[in-house]
Amino acid sequence: MDAAFLYFETPTMHMHVGGLMLVDPSAAKRPYSFEDYREYIASRMHRVPQFRRKLATVPLNLGKPSWIEDPDFDLDYHLHRAVVPAPGGDRETADVAADVLSRQMDRSRPLWEMWIVEGRADGLVAIVSKVHHSVIDGVTGANMMAELFDLEPDAAPAAEPVVDDWEPERKPSDLELVGRSLLDVVSRPVGVVKLLPGTLVGMGKLARRRGGGAPGMPAPFRAPRTSFNATVTAHRTVAYTHVSLDDLKTIKNAFGVKINDVVIAVCSGALRRYLIAREELPERSLISAIPISVHASSEEKEGTTKISIMFASLASDVEDPADRLRQIARTNDGAKADHELVGAHMLQDWAEHAAPNTFSLAARMYSGLRLANRHPVVHNLVISNVPGPPIPLYFNGGRLVELHPLGPVMDGAGLNVTVLSNMDAIGFGFIACRELMPELWDLADAVPEAVAELLEAARGLGKAAPHAKKSAKAKQPAESVG
Repeated sequence: MDAAFLYFETPTMHMHVGGLMLVDPSAAKRPYSFEDYREYIASRMHRVPQFRRKLATVPLNLGKPSWIEDPDFDLDYHLHRAVVPAPGGDRETADVAADVLSRQMDRSRPLWEMWIVEGRADGLVAIVSKVHHSVIDGVTGANMMAELFDLEPDAAPAAEPVVDDWEPERKPSDLELVGRSLLDVVSRPVGVVKLLPGTLVGMGKLARRRGGGAPGMPAPFRAPRTSFNATVTAHRTVAYTHVSLDDLKTIKNAFGVKINDVVIAVCSGALRRYLIAREELPERSLISAIPISVHASSEEKEGTTKISIMFASLASDVEDPADRLRQIARTNDGAKADHELVGAHMLQDWAEHAAPNTFSLAARMYSGLRLANRHPVVHNLVISNVPGPPIPLYFNGGRLVELHPLGPVMDGAGLNVTVLSNMDAIGFGFIACRELMPELWDLADAVPEAVAELLEAARGLGKAAPHAKKSAKAKQPAESVG
């Protein structure tokens, strides 16, 4: 799966993920300086080993690349300094993040960058991170972030000095890499044959379940086309906002649903407002791809990216917010049941046998021929919900104030919404193709209104909420977090 994110990347469809963090340096004992931040980050490199690994690519792309410890690692290549333009607010900060995320990464180096952005009018320091999806997914990204932060503004040094025993690694010769790839090529047909029976059994179970009329996952290629469902360019635009976690829990408890259902309903309400304002709300519901973490059930698999995909209806064709949330929760339960029948590891298992040259060429042809504009829409956007830190975090003594993740966009689905909890807030990160959604802030600004209408509906339920919660809890499976 890690390698698949490399194969599918094109000059316009970047497979890196981003993050925008706002840090208040006033809590630190020493005033802010870039040099201090650099020293702090350098002292944490041993905690994030992925940051000092780079790709060893097989000649002619004949097989999967390998990770090696970079013999030429240079922190200054990855750490940058920028100044937000006047007036130094959120929109200007988002523009800096969009510019950083609009550029493809250099595969001859470890696949990450970090930008320290100064000059905000409110005195906050913005940190923009960019890491390739072959290195992290939502769960490993959150874990990496935790290694870069402290639990106290001035954390005491370790009782014993930390020994950084990292050593650079010799790059394998071309002959060694080709030899490894030949073994992979020889074993690939055997692996495919082993996968087929289980895949066919899972698909058969799904067909029987859906044939019985049970609600379930919306089918791909059935999504309505919107203005952001087209071939993307390399340019990105970014917007962000945050809402109260307690407000979302109030809605969840009143309707007896899950936080994931509420997040999707908030995104649906915001998208309805955005599309109605542009007179392009489709008659059929939007469909989102939802990444699902399979870390908890895949310890035996190597790699850092362990995800599967589920499709979800946004019920965007339902006008009443309460009915919309109920329908989202109902179809999500069916979609999760479908996903379990197919198998959480199916995507990863098949990705093991992806041929690098074939998939890389196909991705470039798909983008170059703008095929996303010609076939039915697979899904409209990606919505990912990642659990974040429930406790205060500090970066070089400065308090983490806001945290907004930013996922990749792709041809045919030029919008990504990634949501991450932090303390008592839920941060929404929006990233889109700039040409397809130049007014992305209109979508971010619609999020608080979408929350407000759901809160009003929740309060209108009155005393029926506890009973609804109890009955729903008895019927619903454990929640999966994308």
